[in-house]
Amino acid sequence: MNTEIKSNHPTENRPQGKRILDAPYVFIDTPGFIEQLRNEKTWEKNDRNGITVFKSDKLAMVITAMKSGAVMKDYSVEGFSSIEIYEGEVRIETEGQVFDLTRGQSMVYHPGLVHSVKASSDAVIVQTTFCS
Repeated sequence: MNTEIKSNHPTENRPQGKRILDAPYVFIDTPGFIEQLRNEKTWEKNDRNGITVFKSDKLAMVITAMKSGAVMKDYSVEGFSSIEIYEGEVRIETEGQVFDLTRGQSMVYHPGLVHSVKASSDAVIVQTTFCS
């Protein structure tokens, strides 16, 4: 078992943001991170704000708060990925299909699938990516 503990480096936008990103186990306080995202200056200035809560060589998890109307347009990732709707409603478009998802629903994507996510209301999503 890899016992190396990895942390992020605080940035100008998140100077008190040092946190463990990879260790033998990582506790993720999703409600706490959502509150943090909504209290940061980035949330005031932009239509979304996100934070990486776990990152290893093969797996990454990001929590993103989105204001109604915010769009993450035409993106894809190299690995398998999922989007879980933690709060609100989003519209996901991919390969000519449109899906309206609400709290508690998820979608899973194969590597390289281009998709867009639009917040139909204020929303929070949890994105997980796995690269084999």
